[in-house]
Amino acid sequence: MTHLRLALAAAFCLAMSPAQAAGLKFLHIPVGQDDPAIDAAMWSPCTEVPEDVQIRALTIPAVPDCPIAGEKLPLVIISHGYGGWYLGHHDTAEALADSGFVVVAINHPYANYADMSRANGLGVLAARPVDIKRTIDFMLTDFPDSAKIDPQRIGFYGFSQGGYTGLVLAGANPDFSKLPRRCADPKAVGCPQANRARPPQQPPLPQTLTHDPRIRAMVVADPLSIVFQTTDSVKAVTIPLQLWGSELGGGGGASPENVATLARVLPEKPDFRIVPNAVHLSFLTMCPKTDLSSEACIDAPGFDRAAFHREFNAEVVAFFRRNLGK
Repeated sequence: MTHLRLALAAAFCLAMSPAQAAGLKFLHIPVGQDDPAIDAAMWSPCTEVPEDVQIRALTIPAVPDCPIAGEKLPLVIISHGYGGWYLGHHDTAEALADSGFVVVAINHPYANYADMSRANGLGVLAARPVDIKRTIDFMLTDFPDSAKIDPQRIGFYGFSQGGYTGLVLAGANPDFSKLPRRCADPKAVGCPQANRARPPQQPPLPQTLTHDPRIRAMVVADPLSIVFQTTDSVKAVTIPLQLWGSELGGGGGASPENVATLARVLPEKPDFRIVPNAVHLSFLTMCPKTDLSSEACIDAPGFDRAAFHREFNAEVVAFFRRNLGK
């Protein structure tokens, strides 16, 4: 649940063949009856030669607005962490698109790097799963190329609070009373937001949270898991799940101990991977050499984020191929 504003500087160019690239298109999911608009980025299979696309501080290899190559393709939705944005995991999205997936990453409204006006407290934790459900609804109905997507093959990837979001969607019911009320060191990573996210006297009942059985397989990395520490809280999570944890942690509510307990109490044994010498933010995409001092760019001494992401992306692609089909 770590602050990711500085993820703006993250950049990673995934190696790919000259004749293949991820198509990139920006989407706008309109305002609903009681819901805000959602901005999103979509990557899709593309047969054209990539070019360097400049987005803020990022240089991304992609083909803007490339026609989607293929039919009945699997769909993966990406949910960012606290203060993140839809390009914070773009290398993973590119790897999936190159492998035949349509990938959509969203900016959670009022809880992303550009607008944190409602990022703290329980309201955003209840709204996040709704945001993902609305995104899936849009991609299957109102998206102009919805016929290109197979509604029976939907996956999800989430990091930090995004991992929490996925677990709720998969059927988990969090115990919000376990959220940290205070941190001993107010300057430590994750403490300011944890201290502002104190649960009220009467947290929302689990049955008010949104689950979505259309999601058939899920990858979560260093999820906010302190709220999922009992077998009862995750007893309904039975879809194939790949769970990643950082050895060194650093995210409030996503300590290595919390993540390990989550792995143990899940009813179906997850594909659990612990990344040696990784910190919480090591799951973010690479940073340019010009901004390596940003919080989002600092890894433990000796950790090679680029090498890790090559392995991580390959494993994520392989997991979704196994569980959603080629």
